[in-house]
Amino acid sequence: MTIQILTDDVISKIAAGEVIERPASVVKELIENAIDAGANEISVRIESAGKKLIEISDNGSGMTELELKTAVQRHATSKLRSADDLFHIQTLGFRGEALAAIGSVSQLSILSKTAADRHGQRIQMDGGQLVSLRPESTTPGTSIRVENLFYNVPARLKFLKSDVTEKNQIDILIARYAMAYPQIRWHYSHENKIGLMTTGNGNRREVLSSIYGIDTARQLLEVNHEAEMLRVSGFISPVALTRSNRREINFFVNGRWIQDIQLSSAVTRAYQSLIMVGRFPITALFIEIDPEEVDVNVHPSKAEIRFRSLDKVISAVHRAVRFGLIEQSPVPELAAPVQWQTWLASRQNQQGADTENGQRDWRRTIPSQAGDQQPLVQDQPLTPPQQPTQQDAVRDAHAFPILRWIGQIGGTYILAEGPDGLYLIDQHAAHERVLFEKLMAGGDHKPAAQALLDPEIVQLPPWQASLLEEKIPILEKLGFRIEPFGPSAFRLTAIPDIFTKGNPAGAVRAVVEEFEENEEPLQAEIENLVAARVCKRMAVKGGQMLSDQEQRTLIRDLENCQSPRTCPHGRPTMIHLSINLLEQQFGRKGKI
Repeated sequence: MTIQILTDDVISKIAAGEVIERPASVVKELIENAIDAGANEISVRIESAGKKLIEISDNGSGMTELELKTAVQRHATSKLRSADDLFHIQTLGFRGEALAAIGSVSQLSILSKTAADRHGQRIQMDGGQLVSLRPESTTPGTSIRVENLFYNVPARLKFLKSDVTEKNQIDILIARYAMAYPQIRWHYSHENKIGLMTTGNGNRREVLSSIYGIDTARQLLEVNHEAEMLRVSGFISPVALTRSNRREINFFVNGRWIQDIQLSSAVTRAYQSLIMVGRFPITALFIEIDPEEVDVNVHPSKAEIRFRSLDKVISAVHRAVRFGLIEQSPVPELAAPVQWQTWLASRQNQQGADTENGQRDWRRTIPSQAGDQQPLVQDQPLTPPQQPTQQDAVRDAHAFPILRWIGQIGGTYILAEGPDGLYLIDQHAAHERVLFEKLMAGGDHKPAAQALLDPEIVQLPPWQASLLEEKIPILEKLGFRIEPFGPSAFRLTAIPDIFTKGNPAGAVRAVVEEFEENEEPLQAEIENLVAARVCKRMAVKGGQMLSDQEQRTLIRDLENCQSPRTCPHGRPTMIHLSINLLEQQFGRKGKI
C-alpha cells in the first residue's frame, strides 16, 4: 500500500475526534474559553442534548476581527508563546485546537465584540470551511452557536448514546464548573427548560444548594487544610450522607476539574470504617498548587494530570477529609439502649402471658416497637399455628417451609425452626422480597395509593432530574404520584399503600441511583428494576428491632411469596442450618 500525506480535511476530522468526543466535549471547551476570557456571566442553551444546538454566551473580553479569523484556525491560541509556558499554565485552555475541531464537525457561528470596538463581528463556518465574516451589532463578549454536531461524520453521530445520557453528561459538566467558579453567574437551559441558575455572588455553599438541594447543602462539612506546598479546601458529606457510586467525588486542581483514581482512593480511605461498604461520599475538593508542580498536557480532554509530588498531594487530601470528618461530624446518638429496653419488655410480656402449665396465651396481643416507628402491620390478636394441611404437604420442594418463630438476633436476623433444622432470616432481604411481590402482584393494574398528608419535595441534581422525569410513568404505575415542582425538583403526593414505613423521598432517589449505574437496561426489565430499588429503600433495615408480632408477620408473608429464597436483587433471604449439620457440630455424628 502506497504511503501518502493525508488531506487537510481528513487531518482536521482526526484531530476533532481526539478533542470532541460528544456534545459535552463541545460545552467543556467553550465554557473554558469563556472563563479564560474573564467572563462573570455565562449562559448555556442546548437542544436535543446538544446534537442539534449548543449556544454559549459570555460577557468576557471578546475578540477583534483579526483575532476572530485567527481563532478558528488550528493551533491558534493566546495562552502560549513557547514550550516553556506548558510548565506553568494558569489557564484552562492552551492548545488552540477547540474552535477549529468544533468547526470541522459542525456548522459553527461566532459573534464577538471587544469593549473598544464600535461593533462586533460574526464568522460562520460549515464543516471547517469559511462561509462568511461580517460586522454585526452586539454587546461586548462572545456568543457561539454550534449546530448539527457531527452532521458530516455520521459514524461518530451513530455512536452517541441516548439524548438522556448525553444531556446528563452536560448537566454534570456545568454543575462542576458552577462549583469551581461560584463568582460566575451561570444560566443553563435545555429545550427552554431551566436546568441550573446561580447568582454569581461567590458563595459556594449556595451553588451547592442549587445543585443538590438546600437540605443536602446544609449538611455538607467545610474543610480547609494547608500543607507544605498546597492547600485543600471545599466541602465533604457527613457519614450519614452517601451515594451508591463515586460519581460525586469531585476534584479541582487550580480551577480545573480532574479525574484521578489515587485521589479518589484517598477520600474513600478517609471514610473507611465510617460508612458502609459500597457507599461513597459527596465531595467538592479544590486543590491550589504551584502550576509548575502539575503537568496538565497529558490527555486531549485535559481531565487527567500528573503531579510532581503525588504522594504529598494524596496525603494532604486524606488529612483534609479525615480531619474534617473528625472535627465536624456530630457524635451519633446510640439507639441501642432503647431497642434493648423494648426487647426486654417484650420478653417480660411473653413470660407474663404464659399459663400455669407453660403454654402460651395465643390471644394476647404483643405490643409493637416503642417510639414513633410504625409496625409492619397493625397489631392484631395472634392465633396459634395451624396444623399443616394437605395443600401444605404437597408444597413445592423449593418453596419456603412451614416455620416456627423463635426470636430476633442482633436486631437484624430472625431465628426460626423448620422441619429440618434452624433458619436464620435476614429481615431486610426478606422484607424486600415481600414488598416486591406485593407491589408487582397487580400486574397491569395500578396498586392502591396512599395520599401523603404533607407532600414531600425531592430536590435532585440536574443530571438526575432528567433520569427521574423519564421514569415517572413507571413510578405512577407502581402507585406513586409525583409531579415536577420547579427546576430539578419534584413533589411526591402519594405512595403505594403497602409501604407503612420508610423514607418515600429516599426511595425516589434510589430509583435515580439505579439508572445512573445501569444507564440502558433492557426495556422489559425497567419496571422490575424500579420496583426492586424502591422496595430495597422502603424495607426494614438491619439493626432495627422488630416486635414479636412484626417478626411473625414477616415470616408468614415470606412463606406466601413465589420466590422466598432470595431478595429481588438475588441476595439470599435465609441461611439453613440442618439438623444433620447441628449434630455434626456438637459431635453427635462423626467428627466435627
